[in-house]
Amino acid sequence: MENIWLQAVKRIHAIAETGREFSHNEYDLERYQDISTLAQQLLASLANKPLAAIENLFRPDVDDGGYITPKIDVRGVVFKDNRVLLVKEKIDGLWSLPGGYADLGLSAAENTEKEVFEEAGILVKASHLYAVRHKAKGEYAPDVRDFYKLFFLCDVLPAQEIKAGMETEDVGYFSLDKLPPLSTGRVIASDIEHAWTFVCNPSQPTLFD
Repeated sequence: MENIWLQAVKRIHAIAETGREFSHNEYDLERYQDISTLAQQLLASLANKPLAAIENLFRPDVDDGGYITPKIDVRGVVFKDNRVLLVKEKIDGLWSLPGGYADLGLSAAENTEKEVFEEAGILVKASHLYAVRHKAKGEYAPDVRDFYKLFFLCDVLPAQEIKAGMETEDVGYFSLDKLPPLSTGRVIASDIEHAWTFVCNPSQPTLFD
């Protein structure tokens, strides 16, 4: 669960940006801008990062500005012989389920299939949405951004070999009781455990916060 101060400051920033989007009073706009600036300064302090790095997360060309909404992260889960497919991220040297930001123009399932191909080199078909998680409510590494995380079980199309992609340096299948060090900003062990539970009992409902 995220630190209560981080949650509060993210919410304050979102309220300020929403106020800037919908207010037409010049004095209110100035106040909302001040609140947004203060919130970004607090976010930078909480994240132990320079202010410029935090401001960069909320540029109009990065976000749509105005009404701030959660970002979408998609993850694909592939099992083979009771082992799960994981990729080793170049950015931190830790392991994760294949996935990343959802791109515009594609459905959540299509984005997941694309990410698995780009990071693990195999074509898959997303078959079941087994979990929708609010990152801030899980045991993930803290993040100044807010995310909804969508987890899909995927079926592998025939006759393919896994291979690392441009953003990954290794790929492999792992037993559930011998997982490598996980990139906890992206995935935690319970995400994988829930996937296996769903495989064993596909009639159970989708997990959500």
